[in-house]
Amino acid sequence: MKPLNLIPIKPNLDFIGRRKLFFVFSALLILASAVLFGARDLNYGIDFQGGILIEVRVDKAGRLSEMRTELSNLGLGEVALQEFGAPTDILIRIQKQEGGEKAQQAAIDKVKATLGAGVEYRRTEFVGPKVSEELFRDGVLAVALAILGILIYIWFRFEWQFGLGAIIALLHDVFTTIGIFALTGIEFNLSTVAAILTIAGYSINDTVVVYDRVRENLRKYKTMSLYELLNNSINETLSRTVMTSVTTLLALLSLYILGGEVIRGFSFAMIWGVIIGTYSSICLAVPLLLYLDVNRGTARVKSDKEVAEEAAS
Repeated sequence: MKPLNLIPIKPNLDFIGRRKLFFVFSALLILASAVLFGARDLNYGIDFQGGILIEVRVDKAGRLSEMRTELSNLGLGEVALQEFGAPTDILIRIQKQEGGEKAQQAAIDKVKATLGAGVEYRRTEFVGPKVSEELFRDGVLAVALAILGILIYIWFRFEWQFGLGAIIALLHDVFTTIGIFALTGIEFNLSTVAAILTIAGYSINDTVVVYDRVRENLRKYKTMSLYELLNNSINETLSRTVMTSVTTLLALLSLYILGGEVIRGFSFAMIWGVIIGTYSSICLAVPLLLYLDVNRGTARVKSDKEVAEEAAS
């Protein structure tokens, strides 16, 4: 039985020759993400906005639409309902009420009076504005510290040029992930921040694999032009990169389709992150090295022009 090969064992694709196309495409993605974020912002969840969260279990399935209509007429502002696992489990989100803790409790009492009997209240939580502000700040800090840690790791493992290339590709992944959430309006909450951190780890893993082959080839081929060396390094690791991404996507698609609303935002972010992370590792992180004056120990790698001039002489 022959092994499955999604791409040839030894491909010879000219990724470096198309680098300008990749750079323009990525710049447009980041620009579009910035415009979407500025124009529409994110659909922040209760973690970041504050508000009331009530988890209930009803006596029969199919009451979601009825409950949504009843609670929308209470004058509590934005009210969102969604199935939470089983069809009889429903998650109710209500925006923060003006008037402090008493106003929140009054809103909860009003919801309970409206829903009546036949409802089991499994969880009731209130996230205040101070807590939501701290959660948002901690989320941003976690992403920033993760990126800084990755930069230091790559710098020490390789060289500063590799670290810079990896961080540019990583920031590209983070910005475009925020842009896709602004475009789709999917709720942005703490699980999404966890997904972004996971995306950072996945993307940098792909980048390190290709960078390791670049470093190996820099030591192995002393006179090869950097253009050809980088291209060969991408092609030599392409099969591994694609197969890893495809198998990861199969698992994530299963989570997205069958996992329910609870993890849908997380799995969606991960699906996008795997796709954009694979793209950035191949089409951004490595081509950027062409412009960063990569060193092989203390000896600088000769540029295409220098190699051509030496060959002519």
